[in-house]
Amino acid sequence: MTNNPYQVLVFDWDGTLIDSIERIATSLQIASEQICGVRVTAAAARNVIGLGLVEAVSQLHPDFDDTTIHTICEAYKQHYLYESDVEAQLFDGVADMLDDLRSQGYTLAIATGKSRTGLEHSLDTHKLAHYFASTRCAGENRSKPHPEMLLGVLKDVGASIHQAIMIGDSEHDMKMASNAGVGAIAVTHGVHTAETLQKYQLLACLDQITDLSHFLTHNPVKLN
Repeated sequence: MTNNPYQVLVFDWDGTLIDSIERIATSLQIASEQICGVRVTAAAARNVIGLGLVEAVSQLHPDFDDTTIHTICEAYKQHYLYESDVEAQLFDGVADMLDDLRSQGYTLAIATGKSRTGLEHSLDTHKLAHYFASTRCAGENRSKPHPEMLLGVLKDVGASIHQAIMIGDSEHDMKMASNAGVGAIAVTHGVHTAETLQKYQLLACLDQITDLSHFLTHNPVKLN
């Protein structure tokens, strides 16, 4: 077990561990154009990444009915999983970082706006499922920034809010951590900029996810 009082590291997935933002954004744009003839801007599509899919599409198209929203969601999933030619690769060094953190005794988990199907597909593709003691997805839990999925992770692993850190790339992650009473670390290579992320009370704002091990080792933090 690690000597750090924070024992549980809960990661967002897209934009935090995997460089999938462009693939998600273009798939949202294409699905919207295919189903309703509206091509949303790249900035708008990026801004909703991290929310559950239904919540993301609803925010992009607030005037559409539930049936249309559902149809766009299905078109998005088809394009993202099977048709997109935009790569979604792990950020450099992620697997080594997860090895290092686990060897130090941290419990690792995921709280993501991705669907269960999407997350398991990605975990299988990159052979990372064995690293995580708990995974919580949108659709099974209320969407970020509601704290349900983060609190669910802590229940799964038997940890308190004071023993966990949420690591993510979007303000949706930071808001969820705040709503749960959990400390947060932001990374700036995903959805939102450092300027946006630093509006929240953070333990750190890192340029690269692989800076996390160094930060935890050299900046021991105290319980809240």
